[in-house]
Amino acid sequence: MAQHKLKTSIAILGCGDVGSTLAYTLILQPICSEVILVDLKKELLEAQVRDLNDATYRGGSGTKVRAGTHQDAGQADIVVITAGAKQKMGESRLSLLSRNLHILSSIFSSMAPISPHTILLLVANPVDILTYFARKLSGLPESQVLGTGTSLDSARLRGILSQKAEVAPNSIDAYVLGEHGDNQFIAWSSATIGTTPLALAMPNQLTPDFKASIANHTRGAAGAIIAAKGCTAYGIGGIAASICKYILFDSRTVRPLSFYQPELGCCLSMPAVVGRTGIVKTMPIELDQTERAELEACAKELRAIIEGAEKELIVEQQLRKLLESGVKSGVGRRGRQESTLMSLLCSGTTSQFGNLQLDTRR
Repeated sequence: MAQHKLKTSIAILGCGDVGSTLAYTLILQPICSEVILVDLKKELLEAQVRDLNDATYRGGSGTKVRAGTHQDAGQADIVVITAGAKQKMGESRLSLLSRNLHILSSIFSSMAPISPHTILLLVANPVDILTYFARKLSGLPESQVLGTGTSLDSARLRGILSQKAEVAPNSIDAYVLGEHGDNQFIAWSSATIGTTPLALAMPNQLTPDFKASIANHTRGAAGAIIAAKGCTAYGIGGIAASICKYILFDSRTVRPLSFYQPELGCCLSMPAVVGRTGIVKTMPIELDQTERAELEACAKELRAIIEGAEKELIVEQQLRKLLESGVKSGVGRRGRQESTLMSLLCSGTTSQFGNLQLDTRR
């Protein structure tokens, strides 16, 4: 087991709805010694820090809350990235990618150097793609970069099944796997209530129509909440706080998380043991033929989006280098730089990426 530090810190990048809810949950538990909030909106940041510190004065919480920089965050035990463009009603998580990939790239440019022991937890969407790029941009070992993935979807699945089966949610082992989004699927063949396979525990209910209804409910839950109140915060905030607890307490808990799958060439959600070093190990899960096909189809689509996004990221990095060199060299090379910028912007890379986004709006 890993050795525990006397003082632990969790940095939250982005103190909007999700970030502030996560911070509040960390205070109530409490899970860590210090919460560091980072946000580019300084007035919002200062207000959230004051408000959250007020919550600590009630007693019973030794957690301190303070504002910090990206460089401060890079030295924390856990960095939770919630910062990103907000998902609009009816918008696919994957259509957020271009904006949030730009934000992610900027974050890691500002965080360097990152402590080699830091664990990165991605919450911002599309979480699977951003987890993939966070792994590349951060330079951290693959086991230390993970996303919330389908943890919340799986919790929703257990919730609805518990109502149907009339048992407690924590008595159900059932996972939503794959992408946190349109291509997620339920591993029905391995689902159990206690030690009993779901097919035996609910023999008269587990029809194709029932499965489709449950899958649609799980997949569409976030959209329904966003349509009514504009965002989701409490569910994902609670899930992220739980994952932080599993890490800092080295609890070795099994959860479906998004992390790199070498055999699939992307990040998506599969069961894993979570502890102080991040992903301690993967947990094999038996999938039937249909579920295996769904997993491979999901990975194929994610790889296609990653390929387009990598081209987008290369263009952005080239643009940033040109802008930086322009500042250093003055205006003498301005004409040549503008010509190069135009050729990059017109190269077709971003238009190819845009087509991939449109193809994922299902």
